[in-house]
Amino acid sequence: NEGIILIAATNRPDVLDPALLRPGRFDRQVVVPNPDVNGREKILRVHMKDVPLASDVVVKTIARGTPGFSGADLANLVNEAALMAARKDRRMVTHRDFEDAKDKVMMGAERKSMAMNEEERRLTAYHEGGERKSMAMNEEERRLTAYHEGGHAIVAMNVKMADPVHKATIVPRGQALGMVMQLPEGDRYSMKYQQMVDRIAIMAGGRVAEELIFGKENITSGASSDIQQASKLARRMVTQWGFSDILGTVAYGENEQEVFLGHSVARSQNVSEETARIIDSEVKRIVGAGWDEARQILTDKAADLETLAQALLEYETLSGQEIKDLLEKGLAPNRDESNFPNAGPSVSVPITPVSDGVTVEPATVH
Repeated sequence: NEGIILIAATNRPDVLDPALLRPGRFDRQVVVPNPDVNGREKILRVHMKDVPLASDVVVKTIARGTPGFSGADLANLVNEAALMAARKDRRMVTHRDFEDAKDKVMMGAERKSMAMNEEERRLTAYHEGGERKSMAMNEEERRLTAYHEGGHAIVAMNVKMADPVHKATIVPRGQALGMVMQLPEGDRYSMKYQQMVDRIAIMAGGRVAEELIFGKENITSGASSDIQQASKLARRMVTQWGFSDILGTVAYGENEQEVFLGHSVARSQNVSEETARIIDSEVKRIVGAGWDEARQILTDKAADLETLAQALLEYETLSGQEIKDLLEKGLAPNRDESNFPNAGPSVSVPITPVSDGVTVEPATVH
């Protein structure tokens, strides 16, 4: 019957039988990617409509902080936030609950055994599963982590082109002892050269801060991921994006070996040995320039680094606005839980302006 339309959906178009994709079969293919920031905001509002929200919840900020999340991921985020509020015996879900839920979804649950008070540190040696079984978060580790993350944040706030700092924390999650999170103003599909070199400087900020504060002999392995990411970005700048004057705007592949059962059976030679040496030299130059910029910033802003590190040691987690208020106005963060009421009517989806200038009317939960 010509009136029948057949529709199919898949998450793996790469493994479909080519016979299905020939003309006359499925004639039209509609790609449905993960939602952009505006789509995430609208999806969040749908899942939040039956959740009592505190007045401090800003849906647009949550949407900005969840790039790459699908609709199911966002639904899970709202559920996790509601569970966190329930565990604290609150009748409404606060923005802090959403931030904690997002951290749990993206990085794993807090490692409570490593967030210890002074008495616990003196009495007990806690051990962690996985690769860090022998590592207990003692006072020295906390200080190192605080200055490391403080270095990332200070550099991020002082380079020319960087996304705003959204949060800094020394609460261990997953395999990370702490982190600094930046939020772009909107979804980004390309990067400028200045943004790339500034990103490398930000990655260098942690190791450089450790070196300046504790000395070269006391730096830790905590910058392993930073070094790996900075090197990978610099190599792509040189070999894929044409940001080297010496090598020019030419794409260079890697020399690769095909491995079978642990034995090398074939070698693909894509660049000459001389070119490979030049690539390595250019990567080292770009990464080294980032390290030098981070060192200059942290030397000039040594007082800010000290202030931020001490605040992280005291409060453990600081929002971007709290960091800004602390460094610019000397205002300490407010950690009074009584700011969040436990009962009463609330706005289910707070009013925030949308791109076309129309405001979304809230629904009230009684």
